[in-house]
Amino acid sequence: MSRFSLLIAIRVILIAATLLALGWVVANTNWYAAIAIVAGAALLQLFSLVHAVSVTNREIARFLNAIEFDDASQSFSDRGLGGSFRALGPAMNRVMDRLRATRGEREEQAHLLRSLVEHVPVALLAIYDDGGVRPLNSAARRLFATRIVQRKDDLAYYGEAFAQNLIDLAPGATALVRMERGGTGVHLKAASTQVIVGGVQQRLVSLQNIESDLNAHELAAWQALIRVLTHEMMNSLTPVSSLSATAHTLVSEIQAEIPQGAPFAAKLADARDALDAVARRSEGLLHFVQSYRRLTKNLVPRIEHFPVRRVFARLERLMGPDFADRGIAFSTAIEPETLEVSADAELLDQALINLIRNAIDVLKDKPERRIQLSARLDGDGNIAIAVADNGPGVAMENRHRIFVPFYTTKRQGTGVGLSLTRQIALVHGAGIDVSDTPGGGATFTLRFR
Repeated sequence: MSRFSLLIAIRVILIAATLLALGWVVANTNWYAAIAIVAGAALLQLFSLVHAVSVTNREIARFLNAIEFDDASQSFSDRGLGGSFRALGPAMNRVMDRLRATRGEREEQAHLLRSLVEHVPVALLAIYDDGGVRPLNSAARRLFATRIVQRKDDLAYYGEAFAQNLIDLAPGATALVRMERGGTGVHLKAASTQVIVGGVQQRLVSLQNIESDLNAHELAAWQALIRVLTHEMMNSLTPVSSLSATAHTLVSEIQAEIPQGAPFAAKLADARDALDAVARRSEGLLHFVQSYRRLTKNLVPRIEHFPVRRVFARLERLMGPDFADRGIAFSTAIEPETLEVSADAELLDQALINLIRNAIDVLKDKPERRIQLSARLDGDGNIAIAVADNGPGVAMENRHRIFVPFYTTKRQGTGVGLSLTRQIALVHGAGIDVSDTPGGGATFTLRFR
């Protein structure tokens, strides 16, 4: 027999003996005080028996409640338990220790997961079946910084097609979507998955900015095409230019040797003029091709950190005479004044000069001409350097074409300036976009991320 069973048997025997004694005292005496004492003793023994039997159940119930409510602060002892339950208290304490350790590990993992989600560069968005939308990390909050997104309808602020594409994106599917932000478009890769959190079904959508990757691949394709074209054109044009110039010289020499009234003198003059036209045109084409060869060079920026105001002052000194000759009101704005940028100073100068010259060209027919060079931090914390003019602006249908090599809207343009500017932006990991200037005109913005 176990010690616990023996103690219970002894308690039962004592209770029985006490009850017998109580019955004898009641039946044979009038000792009321003794009756009360014996009755009290019987009640105490009965209470002790009930307590001894139920204490284990209470401890086990407390232990199970602690597990149910994840309360790892409880502790247990074997005091008051029978010998057969002597190991129960330490066992429950070991379980509670393990529960505390597991909860600590779980909290650490949850904290790590929250940190990873918060700092991952891909924007994460939760879309609920009831129409709710919630940005899940800092990248998503930066992406949707211009408007609070709480419902599916709020996504339409960034383009009806963008909102519809996200709403229709099935779990497990991916898509390329275009997001409209501040008059410019951003290409994103969207991927969707279905999750259930707290019994609530939702779609988790990731949005990855692939604008720079697309631009880099597009630029590489253009460079390869231009490299082949310029090589073939140079091979053909060089001998044509050289031979036409030589023939022009020979005809001129023959003209100088023959009499003025010779019957074929007029024909020689026509031949000389034709050869001169061919030579000039060939030379012009050679310069044209050579200008495009600049786009095929691999630009390697030498990054340094310097104040933006130094760049602006240098450009104002350089371009000042052009502004004065053309009657252009030029201004600069830097916010804050101490703003600094990490870039190749020479390449940045070249990019801004291209943009300023482009602005000068479009202002030639304007009675009042204004160009502003500005720098600031945009809503995403990027350094935005902009060249704004009050010219005719850029039509919406042309905005995705103007940075493409060969494309130009100018009669004497080559389509190199803006393409080279975009190339300079890309080698810096920056972006370039065009938007409307308030009051009319176009604003070209370089964004250094």
